[in-house]
Amino acid sequence: MFQEEYDVIVVGAGHAGSEAAAAAANMGSKTLLVTMSLQNIAQMSCNPAMGGIAKGQIVREIDALGGYSGIISDKTAIQFKMLNKSKGPAMWSPRVQSDRMRFAEEWRLMLERTPNLDFYQEMVKGLIIENGKIKGIKTSLGVEIRSKAVVLTNGTFLNGLIHIGEKQFGGGRAGESAAYGITEDLVKAGFESGRMKTGTPPRVDGRSLDYSKMNEEKGDAKPDKFSYSDETKPLAIQKSCYMTYTSLGVHDILREGFDRSPMFNGRIKSLGPRYCPSIEDKINRFADKERHQLFVEPEGWDTVEVYVNGFSTSLPEDIQFKALRSVAGFEKVKFFRPGYAIEYDYFPPTQLKHTLETKLVEGLYFAGQINGTTGYEEAASQGLMAGINAHLKVHEKAPLILKRDEAYIGVLIDDLITKGTEEPYRMFTSRAEYRTLLRQDNADFRLTPMSYEIGLASEKRLRRMEHKLKESEKMVNFFKETSISMAEMNPILEAKESALVTQSDKMFKIFSRPQIDLEDMMKFDKVKEYVEQNDLDQEILEQAEIQVKYSGYIEKERNNADKLTRLEDVKIPENFDYNKIKSMSIEAKQKLSHIRPVTISQASRISGVSPSDISVLLIYMGR
Repeated sequence: MFQEEYDVIVVGAGHAGSEAAAAAANMGSKTLLVTMSLQNIAQMSCNPAMGGIAKGQIVREIDALGGYSGIISDKTAIQFKMLNKSKGPAMWSPRVQSDRMRFAEEWRLMLERTPNLDFYQEMVKGLIIENGKIKGIKTSLGVEIRSKAVVLTNGTFLNGLIHIGEKQFGGGRAGESAAYGITEDLVKAGFESGRMKTGTPPRVDGRSLDYSKMNEEKGDAKPDKFSYSDETKPLAIQKSCYMTYTSLGVHDILREGFDRSPMFNGRIKSLGPRYCPSIEDKINRFADKERHQLFVEPEGWDTVEVYVNGFSTSLPEDIQFKALRSVAGFEKVKFFRPGYAIEYDYFPPTQLKHTLETKLVEGLYFAGQINGTTGYEEAASQGLMAGINAHLKVHEKAPLILKRDEAYIGVLIDDLITKGTEEPYRMFTSRAEYRTLLRQDNADFRLTPMSYEIGLASEKRLRRMEHKLKESEKMVNFFKETSISMAEMNPILEAKESALVTQSDKMFKIFSRPQIDLEDMMKFDKVKEYVEQNDLDQEILEQAEIQVKYSGYIEKERNNADKLTRLEDVKIPENFDYNKIKSMSIEAKQKLSHIRPVTISQASRISGVSPSDISVLLIYMGR
């Protein structure tokens, strides 16, 4: 039925599983993707959107590494926005509204076109573990499939339990059954497991809404895109979203159902995402707020289904319906389906190495919500890294581990395995100490050469990145070397209320001023001629502008990162006995023995380990 043995088996075909399978197969591993439903590959279970604050940077990093999320997001987008444009470029975050059905379809077609990739539809019920090594999987029909590595990307399906008011039933998401057996096998093998919850809003019929009572939210006038490749183009036309608000009346109706809410009557014991609270949680925690924003998001170009972002709930369906009918524009709303909460098993990620391989079972990798994260982008990036590292391990090559100053993906994985998480982990720009280095515009500079080196990013991708780097550096040098006269400069400076100059000066100095932007510089004939002669596109121009305006900040952050990188080079022996160190705190000994950090730098980031504990450790290691 199956070939003798696969290199990599990926269990689950959500965002993490799809990226993992694509990466392993594209790098040359014989790969099998097993899922309970081939119709639901890369399903957008929650909101129909990709990207956002910090998440947009992750999608660009996935693309720079040769993953598919950026390309598919571009191909199936219905609206594009660059968020935080009023702030510095370290905060700029791309986001697209997606066509939900086309997104899943495009992912499936992309995977079907991927060489080395086989598919199988069935529930995985157990794992084959022999002498501490993974040897394959067992399905619900009793089929055993052997492999050298297994990547688990089970999302919310492991012992999933759906709650709507007093009702509860097993399920991995609406209309799909939960998965049983894997948790029990892992616990038997010595893994620690926990429970988490997440929620989703009702889906409604767009034909029943009155958009004239809402604020229209349009996409960018000049939309950009996610992928650095030339496979995709920015949107020519876009679809609008809308915004409306709850009210005190809506809040009163919602409170009527609190005694029947699984969140308040104790039936849900697990923690949900702090930064994406349910509507009942919001009105309970922020009782002083008279209203909350609701974003009304179309689910695609042609469908009438609408996602009510901001109204995530597990209240009884009659309360959900009554409350939404009191929202402006929703007076005649018709439901497609009510909102619900879901509880599922996860495994504290401190049980993983930086490669996402488990410490307990060799060749077994975890990616996505099984590690306690929330969000498509966080899941997809872990899937990509697990797929890459599973392939590299099977072929006896060095792993790919991204550092905190190299990628948001590096920050995400390091946070998970060093600090663990007791609530669904979501990425924010504030989690990255080097966000000036980790911008969305330079992910290709940071990551494409690494990916090309391991055989994932194509040579075409590498050459395109090198061209962009070379041309943007040349343009920065042009600004440094080219002078501009006082007569040419002062009218522009005056219009921008910037201090006038008394002599000619280099363009770089003028361009560095906060009030002056690229549009102003393009008014100079010398700049216009340079751009036309070199046929420079918007990406190169934007990159040059960032390098000119933020060069001081970038250099300072790079120096800080380099200083801390030295601690990354100080390795801790694998079986180091922390209990021998008498002058170290008991908490530090316990945390270090449990997490087993690989470097001094990683040890210093563990909560409960103080700088004095690190000093003692360095002395004990003879540094």
